[in-house]
Amino acid sequence: MIHVSFQGERGAYSEAAARLFFSKEIETVPHTTFAEALESTSNDKTQFAILPVENSIEGSVGESYDLLYSTSLNATGEIYHRIEHCLIGTGKIDQIDTVYSHPQALGQCRKFIEEHNMKTIPAYDTAGSVKMIKEINKENCACIASKDAAEIYHMPIILENIANNLNNYTRFLILSKTSNSESGNDKTSIIFSIKHEPGSLFRIIENFHRNNVNLTKIESRPTKTNTWEYNFYVDFEGHQNNPKISEMLGKIKQETLFMKVLGSYPSAKLS
Repeated sequence: MIHVSFQGERGAYSEAAARLFFSKEIETVPHTTFAEALESTSNDKTQFAILPVENSIEGSVGESYDLLYSTSLNATGEIYHRIEHCLIGTGKIDQIDTVYSHPQALGQCRKFIEEHNMKTIPAYDTAGSVKMIKEINKENCACIASKDAAEIYHMPIILENIANNLNNYTRFLILSKTSNSESGNDKTSIIFSIKHEPGSLFRIIENFHRNNVNLTKIESRPTKTNTWEYNFYVDFEGHQNNPKISEMLGKIKQETLFMKVLGSYPSAKLS
């Protein structure tokens, strides 16, 4: 049996994404924080951890990217999971004045919340907010989470599909201590920091152009150590074991102060 750690309560989107990715029977292990989920795999309590890294509406999950910098685990897979938010609670829509959920979910449903003049209260997890609402047991309080979470906690769904955009996907990375061989349709993720001088980023990006390698994502995050200095998170097509990619990474490393290969894994498609 494969054991997979995730952040949140039973019914969280991370848990659903894990089940979809492995497409077979797995044992999911819930944790309060992203860090604890990764630590569980690092300590061999689970074989894999799943981590949300970006959403098609709200963008990147900053906490996840910061953890990718420090973890010793390898990225071994990715999945795009469709997010279908529901308003969950015991009251009727015209009674609701307060809504609980994870900050990402609240942002993804901002238009609906503003149209109904609801006060927002952040929670550590979407599924956890359903548990909270059940305990609060007030008709003026509701939460935003999935159908699965509503079913698990036996709570009524007031409205379905309330996100700003119904074409709402979250990208998750699968992490483990293992690494993958080439599949022929791979993506590689790296992190690097550069010298604070003119042309330093250009010299790195130029390597992708010279090698005809498609850059699929680049994002900067504060280093948290020096003011106005950043780590760059980059995804690109190809596998780190491919000779051309390996040579390119060697040249990129020469231009950086720090470089870390998070891993290579089969590129996922929107389902």
